[in-house]
Amino acid sequence: MNLDHRFDGPEDAPVLVLSNSLGTTLDLWELQVHGLSRRFRLLRYDHRGHGGSPVPPGPYTMAELGGDVLELLDRLELERVSFCGLSIGGAVGMWLGANAPERIDRLVVACSSARFGTSDAWIERAATVRAEGTEAIADAVMSRWFTPSFAAEEPQIVRRFREMVATTPAEGYAGCCDALRDWDFRDELGRVAPPTLVIVGELDPVASFVDAEVLFERIPDASVTVIAGVAHLANVPQPEQFKHAVLSHLEAL
Repeated sequence: MNLDHRFDGPEDAPVLVLSNSLGTTLDLWELQVHGLSRRFRLLRYDHRGHGGSPVPPGPYTMAELGGDVLELLDRLELERVSFCGLSIGGAVGMWLGANAPERIDRLVVACSSARFGTSDAWIERAATVRAEGTEAIADAVMSRWFTPSFAAEEPQIVRRFREMVATTPAEGYAGCCDALRDWDFRDELGRVAPPTLVIVGELDPVASFVDAEVLFERIPDASVTVIAGVAHLANVPQPEQFKHAVLSHLEAL
């Protein structure tokens, strides 16, 4: 899988991989690039079915999404990296931390869960997207990603992310819904080996503090940071706080 990807930052710096949420592209991280690339060589990429990456027919699995990352690292000759993933990107990070721990130095799992909702909900969403396209679910997604107050204060940002969802290929989005339908890593969290920071948005309706507690309690070397007043995309309304949390963890002795 030849994933679309982009580097930012000095070539001789340690590499930090940034992994996106469902329905976004590598532009998800624009507000973090300047601050993080001063310390790290950032490797942003698009999941299969998203952005500039190929769109194979679904269903996809989390093992395939994680395997895509390992293939990318091999192609770029990167033996060991740190990894920060948000939402489904965080799930990919957990999979890598358990199944390829020798490749991951430190891990950040943001706004993510070992189990997202119910299988029936993902089956329904995938069916809707395959029948009607991603435009059909874009407004509902925005209501989970951003609080009403942020949407009122920053309508241009919300419109930009809505467009990102609405232009995601239907099969790519639905294929990742299929992966989330089958994702249940609760009994595997003890195998996540890298030191892990769990970031949770205080008002996140998708990956709640209860979900974050499960990660914190079951991942052997885990810490948790709560970002106040934000919903699912915590890095967008609070870019500086998010960046500080990530850097503090990655640079910890």
